[in-house]
Amino acid sequence: MANTGTTSRGRNQDRARVAGGQDHEVKYEAGKTGASKANVKSAVKSVGNSRKKVEDKLGKK
Repeated sequence: MANTGTTSRGRNQDRARVAGGQDHEVKYEAGKTGASKANVKSAVKSVGNSRKKVEDKLGKK
């Protein structure tokens, strides 16, 4: 059986990141933290795409 490249480890690592260029990810993070989409994009630019760092910067609800 061919490996398609999506292991559970890969998916978990992907979930730990915020893709700032992906509108649905930015919307999700904005809704989750109560921040605006612009603030989420700004946080990704300033602290990187680690979901934990972005949420800490935005101040989770």
